[in-house]
This record gives sequence, structure tokens and C-alpha cells, in this order.
Amino acid sequence: MKNFLLDKDNQKIIYVIISGICLIASFFNIINSTIDIAWVAVILCGTPILKDAIIGLITRFDIRAGVLVSLALIASIYINAIFVAGEVAFIMELGEILENITAKKTKNSIDQLLKLLPNTARIIEGNKEIIIPANEVKEEMIVRVNPGETIPVDGIIIKGETSVNQAIMTGEHMPIDKTIGNEVYSGTINQLGSFDMKATKNMEDSSLQKLINLVQKNDLKKAKVIRITDKWATVLVIIAFLLSIGTWIISGEMVRGISILVVFCPCALILATPTAIMAGVGNATKKGVLIKNGEVLETLGKTKTVIFDKTGTLTYGRPDVTNIICLDSNVSETEFFSLLALVESKSEHAIGKAIVKYAREHQIEFPQLEITNFKLQLGKGISAFIKDDKILAGNEKLLEEYGINLSESTRKEIEKYTQKGCTIVYMSKNEKLLGFITLEDTIKQEIIGTISQIKEKGIDAILLTGDNKQTAKNIANISGIEKYYAECIPEDKLNIIDDLKTTSKTVCMVGDGINDAPALKNADIGIAMGEFGSRIAIDAADIVLISDKIETIPYLIDLSEKTMKTIRINLIISLCINVVFVTLSMLGILTPMQGAIVHNCGSVAVIIHSALLLKWKGSRK
Repeated sequence: MKNFLLDKDNQKIIYVIISGICLIASFFNIINSTIDIAWVAVILCGTPILKDAIIGLITRFDIRAGVLVSLALIASIYINAIFVAGEVAFIMELGEILENITAKKTKNSIDQLLKLLPNTARIIEGNKEIIIPANEVKEEMIVRVNPGETIPVDGIIIKGETSVNQAIMTGEHMPIDKTIGNEVYSGTINQLGSFDMKATKNMEDSSLQKLINLVQKNDLKKAKVIRITDKWATVLVIIAFLLSIGTWIISGEMVRGISILVVFCPCALILATPTAIMAGVGNATKKGVLIKNGEVLETLGKTKTVIFDKTGTLTYGRPDVTNIICLDSNVSETEFFSLLALVESKSEHAIGKAIVKYAREHQIEFPQLEITNFKLQLGKGISAFIKDDKILAGNEKLLEEYGINLSESTRKEIEKYTQKGCTIVYMSKNEKLLGFITLEDTIKQEIIGTISQIKEKGIDAILLTGDNKQTAKNIANISGIEKYYAECIPEDKLNIIDDLKTTSKTVCMVGDGINDAPALKNADIGIAMGEFGSRIAIDAADIVLISDKIETIPYLIDLSEKTMKTIRINLIISLCINVVFVTLSMLGILTPMQGAIVHNCGSVAVIIHSALLLKWKGSRK
């Protein structure tokens, strides 16, 4: 409770609630007192406005809406119209609270990244294994990493072999086989064998720390949206002040000048943007979209380029069996695959698990046979015996090791799959090739339609991926994306986004992985997959697709355009009402008290018009 009360935003909400109650009590004269209870609203809501306006004028000569409100406050107090002063301050603070609610953004991504760093590391000194804090690991130290552990620093393997999940750096979930002489990186996960490595960097210079630094750097770089009301504030303040002074001089009545300041007080103008954005955010929530930063609704409609990550964004992010080719006429396709799945059921490798998963999903039963002499050969595949038959399952390197050659016809058939970026797994029995299967990260069905709709809006679509060029080209062709960049590390993605932003293009980045976090921060708008996306990417993004429905992106762009249209109409409503009431004030028809009441018609009209946005269903299904 104490922490709740200490929070400045919570204090402001409490002050506004108290002020609203006091204004109601003052208007209906509920409390009989020699001191107007509306003074509470003047003090609680008006003091911060006056303070900020004075500081802004003195330090930056910053003329914003707060200056006009301050003038109206002072003038109202001068003529003892305390309710008017309190009401003006109340509306101003209410508008700021709505702004804060829509602009509030979580910033936990750096904390989440730091959690990926291990606390300790195993150091080998002679024949001893010593556990030390991970941040004390230095270059040239020998570090041992066991299966399932996170690699503490960058290094080179000097003993053992394993399979490493490098998704944190590349976004690709397919583990990479590593052996002596191969590099490994901090933050990546050792999945299979134990190995020893020589550290090539200290922790503060490691790959994961570099990723953390990129997120921090781009969190600071993100520009704040300039409000439409801020652009107009200076002009409005000058016009209101000149009209007020002019009317006072010409009519000789100070009350008329004060009425103009009260009526011209930009309450409706202040509410025009936050009410529309809140309604837009509410509309998006109903579609399963979380907009953490309401300001992005003001920029999303200006998007000129949408950048997509591949794995987990355009694709499902896992290897799936896509083709089964049996080359032996004496063996059926089902028999071939069931034998392969039986052997792979002993493997902990991601490819083996994908094969077994496919067999179970398609109800392909394993033969009831005993497997002996099972051996995993990292970077190649597996070998085993079933009864007296020697079974090999793996890549072409494994076949070459056992002297099994591919015929020209088989190579030609395989080529059409490798050109698409497929992974090939061969199986032989007693050194005779029985056939092969293909695995690939399959594209989501809704992607093609989504990309088509985006391009219809005149927006460029670009693919960025850490995967190889052939796979990137294949996914781009299928999805309808004309431009792609392959083999990208997080820093490459940042550089590409920076290049696009220098050409005055509003850039939207869509991603799901840890490696996408810096790019999501750096882009004008960051959109993350919410269901299967990493926590770090979700925290770094402005918008989260809660159910990973990427087809909602065209709708979001339309929603942004609709929200901006609503804001513009709100501004027109408020300005038109102001013109009418200012004219009446100049003619002496409205008193300051009447002006304070009737000018709120503009605020009510703005709120009602913004609320209609909650019912908007979009221009597309």
C-alpha cells in the first residue's frame, strides 16, 4: 500500500478523484463553508500546472497548452471564480492522466536478458574442476559446460562435441552441431554432450553482453512522438492572449477578457488525442492485440516498411517433415518411415524429435524391434543395429564415411529440395540406401494474404533472418516478399533499420526471438509474437500479438489511420465550439462561470466521438 501511494502516477489519480468530488460539492453547494471547496481542486490540480508552465517558460521558453491553462487559472482566481479555476485545472490533469495511461510502457527486456547470464562457471585448473562466479571468467581460462547449461562466455571448443541452441543470437531454433575448433557464444545453450572450451573473451565483452548493450542503446534512441496539440499550443496561447487583451481594452470589461481565457482553455483539445488513443487501444484489445505504448497508434499509419523476422514469425519455428521418398521398390513408404522413426526415437537431437513427432501425429507405428549399438555422431547422424541389420540415418557426410554413394538420378531429385533450403535425412540398411526425408521450417498459412494486403497499401515488406540465403530466398518467394537479407546477426538488423530510417521511412519491425529485441527497440514500431515469442522480445516491443495472429497487422495499420482521423475530427470539433463560445464571450453574453460550463460541451463531444472508435470493425475481415 505504501509503494502504491508513493508512486507519482497513483498520487495524481488520487488528487484528480478528490478534486472531482470537491468540484461537484462546490457546484451544488453541498458543503456550507465560507471557503469554496473548489479550492481543493485548484491546489491539488492547479499547482503542478502552474509549476510546470513557469519552469518551461524560464528554462526553455516552452509555450505549451499549460501556459494558456495557467493564464485562465490566475485570471479566474483574480475575479474570485474559484470553481472555474478548479474545473479548468481538473480537466487539464485528467487529460494528462489519460495520456500517461496510453503511453505507459514496460521496460523489463534488459532485466530478462541479464537473467540469461549464468551465475557460475566451471573452470578447469590441472585436474581440478573449480566453480567460480561467471563474471570472473577471463580470457584463456578453460571452461567446462555440461548438457543443459548456458555457456557463460565466448570461446572455442578444445575437447568434446555437442549440439548448441543458438536461437538467442540467430533466432534459428535448429541446434548447431559443434566439435573441436568450433566457436561457441555466451547465452547459447548446450543441449547434448559435455565439452571443454577456452574462453576468448571476458564476460563484459561477450556476445550476450553485446546484445544487452544494443537493447540499452536503442531504448534511449527511440524518439517520442510529437503531439498534435503541442504543435498547435503556441499559436493557440498567442491567439487567446491577444483576443483576451484586445477585448478587455476595447470593451473596458476585464470579465470579458477572462471569459475568453476560460472558454479558450484547451480542455477539449487536451482530451482530443488521449481519448481517441484509449478507444483505439481498447478496440485492438478485443482483437487480441496488446498495445503497450499508445503513442504508436499515431505513427503506425505512416508506416512505409514492415520488416519481418523469419523463424517463429513467418514460419512456425520448428523443423517439420515435409516429404518422404522411398527409393527401394521392395519397401513401402510407411515401412521405410516407421523404421527411421524407430531408430530416431533413441536420439535427443531436434531432427530426431521432429521425425518421431511426425510419426505419432500420423499414427505411424514403430516396429517392435530391439535397437543395439546405438551411436550418435554429431554433425553426421546416427548408427545402430536392429537384429543383424546395420541402420544409418543422417546426412551425406555419414553416407560418405561408410562408402555409400548417391546416384545421379537421386542427386537431381535431392537438388530440388536443397534449393528450397530443406534439411535432408538419408537412411540406409546394410549400406544400401533405402530413401530419404526432407524437413523444413514451414510457413504459416495466413502469411501470403497478410503480405499481399500490406503491399496493397503501398508498404514495402522485407525479410530479415539469421538463416542461410537459400532458405531466406525460398521463404521470401512463397510469402510474396521481394527483398530479403540472410545470415543476419542482431547488429546487422539494427544497421538495416537505421539505413531505412535515414531515408525518412517509418519502419515497423515484427519479430519473436531474443535476437530481435534490439531491432524491436530501434524500429519506429516494434511488434512481437505473444504466444510463442520470447519474454524479452515481448518486453522490447510496443505491440504484442497475443495469439500470434500476424494477419492482424493490416488491421492495425487501418486502426492507426482511423484513430488519427478521429483525433483530427476531435480537434475540429473543439476548435469550432471554441470559436462560437469565444465570440459570445467577446460580446459579453457569457460570464466566466457560464463559459466554464458550456465550453465543456466540446469535451463531452470529443469523448463521445472517440468512444465510437470502440465499435469500429475495420475495413478488412
